[in-house]
Amino acid sequence: MLNIHKPGLLTTVQDPGRFGFQKYGVIVSGAMDSFALRIANVLVGNDENEAALEITLLGPEIEFTADALVSLCGGDLSPRVNGKSIRMWRPVFIEQGSVLSFGAANQGIRTYLAVAGGINVPPSLGSKSTYLRATLGGYCGRPLKTGDHVKVSSPGCLAKSLIKHLSQTLADGYAEADWAVSNMFSFPSSDRLAIRVIKGRHFDLFTLESKAAFFNEPFVITPQSDRMGYRLKGPDLGLGHPEEMLSEAVCYGTIQVPPGGQPIILLADRPATGGYPKIAEIASVDFPAIAQAKPGDHLFFELISAKQAQLLLLQKEAMLRQVKQGIQLKFREVKIDDESGFEL
Repeated sequence: MLNIHKPGLLTTVQDPGRFGFQKYGVIVSGAMDSFALRIANVLVGNDENEAALEITLLGPEIEFTADALVSLCGGDLSPRVNGKSIRMWRPVFIEQGSVLSFGAANQGIRTYLAVAGGINVPPSLGSKSTYLRATLGGYCGRPLKTGDHVKVSSPGCLAKSLIKHLSQTLADGYAEADWAVSNMFSFPSSDRLAIRVIKGRHFDLFTLESKAAFFNEPFVITPQSDRMGYRLKGPDLGLGHPEEMLSEAVCYGTIQVPPGGQPIILLADRPATGGYPKIAEIASVDFPAIAQAKPGDHLFFELISAKQAQLLLLQKEAMLRQVKQGIQLKFREVKIDDESGFEL
């Protein structure tokens, strides 16, 4: 069980999302950075779609009431166990009674804490993800708060073997694996991000000046941004002539332009439909970069084709499969060693 001593700025339970219900007006929600979530789960022997804690900018303080195998992926929020810094993108054994806390945000703003066995909350409409506006899913449909007790399911046999192996090198209440995922899934550590997009359905309705400005001028993420969408500030974008728009489906990464001319990037908690003209769609491969961007960051949009976007995503998924195979091999090595009685 995880005892929440401090909740942090925004800590919620998230999985990949709630699919199949948009036709009823139920949003997808889910993790903002699904790649980090998936890798974090694989690192502790979970199914990649298991629920984890999404930690935003200012991290919580969590006491572990039982031994646990965890991993932290995504933004670097200076994680510590019992005051000692720990490394990310690797399995970490945490001893019963130890406390996980966080410090400054060194890179990105969202960290995913996966625990072997998974976060044990009841699914709502097939997902454990928290949708705050509807108080749906997650832990009572809300962010974690001081005094909450979050249940964790029992780890699998491979995770138990790794826990036994790491416990032999325990110091200061934790032990880190001596292997990790490389930085191939990391995101740019800059406040000036190049985000690749494809043309939106209404791209050709915008003026030539607006299209040129969209690809040549920076846009700043404003403080009026959240999991529903990032509001941007930059050159005004406008249509060549007024158009009556019907509401239609939108997705993660849709960039809409309301009458004021300032774009909005729709994100995990987006509505099911939108009625503003869509100038562009962010390529899926760059979802982690936009998910880890923060207010004040400058965005530059780079046009690519739909075929290029698909190829980039396929390449990233291929790398993820290779990473999963490598992690599973590490787990099997430890399992074999555990059964044979020899140390690695």
